[in-house]
Amino acid sequence: MVRLSTATLDQLPASVTRPTYDRSALTPGIVHIGLGNFHRAHQSWYLHRLFQQGLYLDWAIIGAGVRAPDAVMRDKLLAQDCLTTLIELDPKGQSAEVVGSMIDYIPIEEGNASLIAAMAKPEIRIVALTVTEGGYFIDPATKGFDATHPDIQHDAANPSRPKTAFGAMVAALKLRRDAGTGPFTGQCCDNLQGNGAILRQTVVSLARLSDPALADWIDTNCSFPNAMVDCIVPATGPKELQLVRDDYGIEDDCPVTHENFRQWVIEDDFCAGRPDWDKAGATFSDDVHAFETMKIRILNGGHQVISDVGEVLSVPSISGCMQHPKISALFTKVEQDEIVPHVHDVPGMTPAEYVQLIETRFSNPMIVDTTRRVAFDGSSRHPGFILPSVREGLAKGVSVEGLAFVSAAWARYCTGTRDDGTVVEPNDPFWADLQPLAITAKDTPMVWLENRVLYGDLADEPRFAKPFCTWLTLMHTQGMDAALSAYLG
Repeated sequence: MVRLSTATLDQLPASVTRPTYDRSALTPGIVHIGLGNFHRAHQSWYLHRLFQQGLYLDWAIIGAGVRAPDAVMRDKLLAQDCLTTLIELDPKGQSAEVVGSMIDYIPIEEGNASLIAAMAKPEIRIVALTVTEGGYFIDPATKGFDATHPDIQHDAANPSRPKTAFGAMVAALKLRRDAGTGPFTGQCCDNLQGNGAILRQTVVSLARLSDPALADWIDTNCSFPNAMVDCIVPATGPKELQLVRDDYGIEDDCPVTHENFRQWVIEDDFCAGRPDWDKAGATFSDDVHAFETMKIRILNGGHQVISDVGEVLSVPSISGCMQHPKISALFTKVEQDEIVPHVHDVPGMTPAEYVQLIETRFSNPMIVDTTRRVAFDGSSRHPGFILPSVREGLAKGVSVEGLAFVSAAWARYCTGTRDDGTVVEPNDPFWADLQPLAITAKDTPMVWLENRVLYGDLADEPRFAKPFCTWLTLMHTQGMDAALSAYLG
């Protein structure tokens, strides 16, 4: 067994690809906030692949976080010199690669002084984030900035000791402006349509609460490129920890498994320079919106189509859902009939071809991506990934029967029990609000849709509300399997 570190890279098995570049020669150019599995399998990998070509060695990543649990990940990564073993799970066979593009991890501390100081340094030209779709303080009703959140109120009152990543960015940008260092690019890597515009909204709006002149400077000088990111990356648990040890003889406390597919489409808008990620397979495009619409509606929407149903039926994985005859048929029917009609072609891919690609990716038996993980944070994911297709379908006169079924399945899931009687542990930041509503909706389905923060005026639209009530009632009275049979029949 080889303990993963820079000093032991030459001791790894020959089958494991490892950094060919001198990591001691790397210098930082990016601070990345949110060092979860997705970042380490995606953005970090693209930069690593540039380093493997001897390119952009002054763009290494410094990791960061603003939540107390991030300190655990920091300790683990620093103990192995910020290296991560990536295991690609291809149905034809797995492979392993050690990624070394991250060189340090900023301390997690109250007030975020170290993070602010790091982002204020002139060599940092990009600050990137993966903080989940629900982490951008978006008002669910207006889609504008939610200035009422207690953390935002704290940061507005204490701009030099912020709690949030965005408050830390504002504080660092103030230091840069005052020192004449210049702006950095804010790069959102989360699954949000128009994610760069959303990051701009959050940072500028927060700055405006305490320093309007600074907000104007940020808005004028900083850039926030939109981007679409894609790679299925399961959570790491005991099985993954054992996999890296048993199959590769590597003692790695934070390995990452991922599918054999990656995509990164980026708007070329960087105020302080950037690496040429396209030399590692990324795509620069002036029409990120078309790519992200295809991905968010078909892939992320497709995840929501099957995950709540799978959870209610106690199907543990996404690949298991695709092996389930009725759940896979639900996926195909809803995608083809009610999602694809609202998605346009992108270069090299039609929506119908993309559905086939996603079906293959979801069916990969090597990827144990849990339905629970995919069903997490429905209060952000359903409004972001499902309801836009509902609204377009209503506007165009296209059926929304299946999407109403999907919304009903989410309401059924939020009651907190599965059809076999097992308990669903809380799985949403707003679970305490959603569960009582879902329980009441057993007898009065419209109560769920009348949550206007989530559904807006859709409760007033009978073409959506009527089938929603029908399906939710059937799910409660006869069970999810019977409801699936009725819909597919």
